[in-house]
Amino acid sequence: MGFLAVILAALAGFAVGAVWYMSLSGPWLRATGLPLNDEGKPVSPGSAMPFVVSGLCMLLVAGMMRHIFAMSGLSGAGTGLVAGLGIGAFMIAPWTAMNYAYAQRRAMLAVIDGGYAILGCGAIGLVLGLF
Repeated sequence: MGFLAVILAALAGFAVGAVWYMSLSGPWLRATGLPLNDEGKPVSPGSAMPFVVSGLCMLLVAGMMRHIFAMSGLSGAGTGLVAGLGIGAFMIAPWTAMNYAYAQRRAMLAVIDGGYAILGCGAIGLVLGLF
């Protein structure tokens, strides 16, 4: 059951990301600094590799969160949600912001990507809490 929970949680985190970035695609693309065409789309064609990497990373995050929850005795949907939001807000988003600051990336990119880290981890925690 644990492996299934990790897969479902990773899918939930991935789905939140799909909605998040589809909703914020324009601001996110501008914040990345990628060259855009007249329609506001990236000049160079996309690759499937970011989606593959993202899926693998979601599995790693969900797996580690499941381990943390089990070691801490956390259970329940509400507890999982709050713990996930906390992991996103106080671990992943600050780390992302720090890396972007050193790379001199736009602050809006850290806000958008940090927001996804918070909501994505919240979704992962919610699903893990249900199992």
